[in-house]
Amino acid sequence: MAEFQFKERYDVNDLVEIMRILRAPGGCPWDAEQTHESIKKNLIEETYEVIEAINKNDKELLCEELGDTLMQVVFHAQMEKEAGVFDFDDVSDGVCKKLIERHPHVFGEVTISGVDDVLTNWDAIKRKSKGQKSTTESMQSVPRELPALMRATKLQKKAADVGFDWNDVSGALDKLEEEIGELRAAIANKDKENMTEELGDILFSAVNVSRFIKTDAEEALTAASDKFLSRFTTVEALAKERDIDMKSVGIDELDKLWDEAKAK
Repeated sequence: MAEFQFKERYDVNDLVEIMRILRAPGGCPWDAEQTHESIKKNLIEETYEVIEAINKNDKELLCEELGDTLMQVVFHAQMEKEAGVFDFDDVSDGVCKKLIERHPHVFGEVTISGVDDVLTNWDAIKRKSKGQKSTTESMQSVPRELPALMRATKLQKKAADVGFDWNDVSGALDKLEEEIGELRAAIANKDKENMTEELGDILFSAVNVSRFIKTDAEEALTAASDKFLSRFTTVEALAKERDIDMKSVGIDELDKLWDEAKAK
């Protein structure tokens, strides 16, 4: 490895070079055989680990996980450099130009009065740069691969921006109750396909409610899952303490333990 220069401190250019070496003949066999498809889930995992570090307010972990995420970006860019399509510099160039274009109040002559103007300008410039002439085109650009609650929120927000929305949260709540009624009917009719559709409508309607009460649906569901885990942990501990077999005792007895856990 005579071509590589070891340093006390490395920068992004070194990261690009290390990835080139790993992918090159004589480098790492595993890295060399990877494709965009084979490592695409790694990018998702690293992104979520960044979120974990932020939630824990762990700055050391955040620094590490941001590095892992950056490595994924460099990895994908190196593959395209080898194919002669683009490289990491092209990625950097593109995002720099995008930031300059979408901040005319910083790099241009546009005057703004606050954050709302920034967001309005950003959306307008984005639609223009992508050639989106309708709200439908803008909505279609929202990736289907996003977490479902996040995608629903983005779609609803774009529709609301052109006036397609309830006047207040009461309309969203009424719609949620309506969808629950339709799911009950589908279950009563043993209509499996319609059950799935109506359940989806319930979740979509719940996201609508979350927008009106200024709550992120994804984070609200995460908090609810955390709460369930905490209470179930207490239920299991109580059952073990009292020598209760959870599998055979029945839901009524378990529900009593749940209420006890909830009270705690």
